[in-house]
Amino acid sequence: MNLMCTESQTTSEDRCFAEDRTIFRDERAVKKLLETESQYVPGCDYMAHSHSNLQPFMRRVVATWMLDVCEEQRCEDQVFPLSVNFLDRFLCACDISKTHLQLTGAVCLLLASKVRQCTALSIELLCYYTENSVTPEEMREWELLVISKLEWRIVAVTSFDYVDHIMEQIKWKRRNDSMLRRHMLTLISFCYIEPDFIAKKPSVMAASCMLSAIRGIDPSAAAEVAAELCVLLACTAAEVDEHVSLIDALVASTTAAATPEKSENNNPASEPPVKKPYRVQDCGLHGGGGRL
Repeated sequence: MNLMCTESQTTSEDRCFAEDRTIFRDERAVKKLLETESQYVPGCDYMAHSHSNLQPFMRRVVATWMLDVCEEQRCEDQVFPLSVNFLDRFLCACDISKTHLQLTGAVCLLLASKVRQCTALSIELLCYYTENSVTPEEMREWELLVISKLEWRIVAVTSFDYVDHIMEQIKWKRRNDSMLRRHMLTLISFCYIEPDFIAKKPSVMAASCMLSAIRGIDPSAAAEVAAELCVLLACTAAEVDEHVSLIDALVASTTAAATPEKSENNNPASEPPVKKPYRVQDCGLHGGGGRL
């Protein structure tokens, strides 16, 4: 008898969830998500009340760094949005120095990976990603601090939780549904990086990301899909349209920033200028933690 385990783990996509159609076709699951999501939406504008002058760009830089870690480690798709949810809720409950922001982001990644995937990110690995600006002891201390400020409510609802429900229950279908799903997840990641979406409801964000993706793939189906989304997720067309406008503007600005500028002499042989990416150190956020 051959008892060798031959499962492939080369892909980060959690197929066991994506194929559980019994749950994703059950409207009761969506209703339960809608009932509980408001409990996990950050309830304040913590940057407006921060004594250490936390700025939106600082939060954007740290969230981008968190996404980079998730992508490089091939974390499950749900780890990143959950970790950002932890970050925002913690900052609503606790005013910290901006030099502790990366430490907090690393701890939120640690907690989210423990909740949403089988193999958690290690403390040592996360310290490495901070260029060892924090120690394992600090990580452990702040893990307890963060989870206590979250009141141990760590099974939060995020926009990711709606993706497969929407994919199963919305009638619009194409052969390549995986492309639509991937577009939705990419847009959701963009939304969780951008501070403008901090206080938005996960369900409306998910609906808006799908509608934005549909408009790019099959514009003729957008109106029908929008109507179905509003019924399924109990939201209004005005809410969805507002969010789609924000998402489209975000995508346009991101695309413009990533497009190389033309050289002044229009010489096709000349190399375009290389835009230096944000580094956590450049924004004054790099540094270890300590007790508050």
